[in-house]
Amino acid sequence: MRLGMLTACLPQWTLEQLAGWAKVNGYEALEVAVWPRTGGRDFEAAHLPVAEFGSQQVDETTQLFERYGLELSALAYYENNLHPDPARREEIRTHLKHSIDAAQALGVPYVGTFIGRDWTKSVADNLAEGQRVLPELVDYAGERGVKLIVENCVMEGWHPDGYPGNLAYSPELWEWMFSLGFYLNWDPSHLTWIGIDPVETIAPYIDRIVHAQAKDVELDAGARNRYGFFGKVDKVGNPWDMGWWRYRVPGLGQVDWPKVVDRLYEHGFTGTLSVEHEDPVWGGDDERITQGLRIAQRSLRPLIVA
Repeated sequence: MRLGMLTACLPQWTLEQLAGWAKVNGYEALEVAVWPRTGGRDFEAAHLPVAEFGSQQVDETTQLFERYGLELSALAYYENNLHPDPARREEIRTHLKHSIDAAQALGVPYVGTFIGRDWTKSVADNLAEGQRVLPELVDYAGERGVKLIVENCVMEGWHPDGYPGNLAYSPELWEWMFSLGFYLNWDPSHLTWIGIDPVETIAPYIDRIVHAQAKDVELDAGARNRYGFFGKVDKVGNPWDMGWWRYRVPGLGQVDWPKVVDRLYEHGFTGTLSVEHEDPVWGGDDERITQGLRIAQRSLRPLIVA
């Protein structure tokens, strides 16, 4: 197992800056954000130009990772592959294919994405649509030696009523997406707030957990008593404000990291555990963000066998 970090939390940094900082601060791998641009929402970044990725970019990227002794664990492009707007869905599909092509050129085994959801339709209709359109993406990746890994984030902010906007949030849905050929970028924080014990999901699905994200979550039971599980109705312009929980860096929330890492080891996980920093306490500017990444590294490093 390697300790890595997702680069999306520092969108203004170059990949060279990120690699240098990661190496000095005890990280072994980067999960590189490859959105086409920044600004669509928080926590996205464009750290590799995958849409124009030629031999020069391949050589420069390969040499950069060799120079710093880091692994490029995955490319990250987390968008809605079932978007209700056909034009936007096609943009996402096209860029995901660019990401797959770049991964093939770099010898990177994984590209991360979401299943997504058409929020104007029922879950049943979305599953039927997914079965119709998603296998083509899986096949495109497979033909290039790349696996598509889906993060189990609920993406409640994508739904106008705060319901799940990414139909990959539960083991029931994992089994459906596995049947289509997807793999899992497993994140315990999302499971925790929806009431699923993340530790209990490792053993049954370890053969599909090929990459993992390390994000924590802090729950406020008192606030939940006011808003209920589904969170605030009046989000005051912020669709992501549920009111009773917030993401934290590992070690500052409810996830039992010693048990999580031990169970991953027990069942043979040998991939990258990648810190995904979305902690509002340790956010807002580069200094606080990097301090949050240091806290995460100090929390997780003792648990991972060197």
